[in-house]
Amino acid sequence: MIDNLKRFLNEEQDPKAIEKIVSKLNGVLMSSEEIEYIAVQKKPAVNLSPDAIALTNKRVIFCRPKNLGLSMEFQDYYWKDVLQCHVKEGILGAEFYLRTTKGLENQIDYLPKTQARKLYAYAQEQEQLQQEIKRQLELETKRAEASNISVAAEKQVQETHAPTAPEDPMVTALQKLKSLFDSGLITQQEFEAKKAEVLSRI
Repeated sequence: MIDNLKRFLNEEQDPKAIEKIVSKLNGVLMSSEEIEYIAVQKKPAVNLSPDAIALTNKRVIFCRPKNLGLSMEFQDYYWKDVLQCHVKEGILGAEFYLRTTKGLENQIDYLPKTQARKLYAYAQEQEQLQQEIKRQLELETKRAEASNISVAAEKQVQETHAPTAPEDPMVTALQKLKSLFDSGLITQQEFEAKKAEVLSRI
């Protein structure tokens, strides 16, 4: 089992703590989700069940042992929802802090500084990746909107230039007669006579 965990022991993490955390995490990982890094709390006093943070390719998972280490509480945040992560180093270790786009916050203290720096570096990579994904989505949305505008404009042009049905010559003749009568250029009798003449051709 330890051989499989060696990649998580680069910064002197406690092998027993890592083994416990990984065995618990395996039950909550999604398909195609992989653990990238685990940082384990190291308090100055005796700490039988340290808290830990696991970074996966999809989430940040805070792992907090309960009931003397017999159970584990997980608090997870998808990378797409993470607004910012930062690390604050002190004399006895470092604190890793996370804030989400919805205003949720979480932190873990007494992390060994080397582990906290690794967390921070990976978190920065993920933040840049998520920003690029958001930028691509915005571009796709703008392209789709522009495409809809183009289609609407093209349709309008087609409607504007659509050939009109040829007018009926009798209707045209009657309209001209009416216009002449309304303008006072022909009398009522002339109008009626010409109208009758046009209508007789139907």
